[in-house]
Amino acid sequence: YCVEFRTESLSHHCALETRPYARWMQYLREGHTVCVACQPPAMNRDTHRCSGDGHNADGGKILHWEAVGNSQCQGTWKKIQQLEHCSCPLVHSFVFT
Repeated sequence: YCVEFRTESLSHHCALETRPYARWMQYLREGHTVCVACQPPAMNRDTHRCSGDGHNADGGKILHWEAVGNSQCQGTWKKIQQLEHCSCPLVHSFVFT
């Protein structure tokens, strides 16, 4: 499954990222909708959920995130909706880890 979030805040460290494999961090913006896929091995075998997916969180709850590979690139987002069938666009699509 996938979860759509609206980014609420992010640290300035995201925009400073220049390593080739991590340049995607430069394109994160407050107010953008991002789509995050929950796939193995991040998916819990018992619950079939990914940690941090905002399960049972209403749209008003602020959730925290951190980018893999740069712990200083972090921020907050609000869950918009969970999608049982992923249709994430190529841009602003991520995977839970």
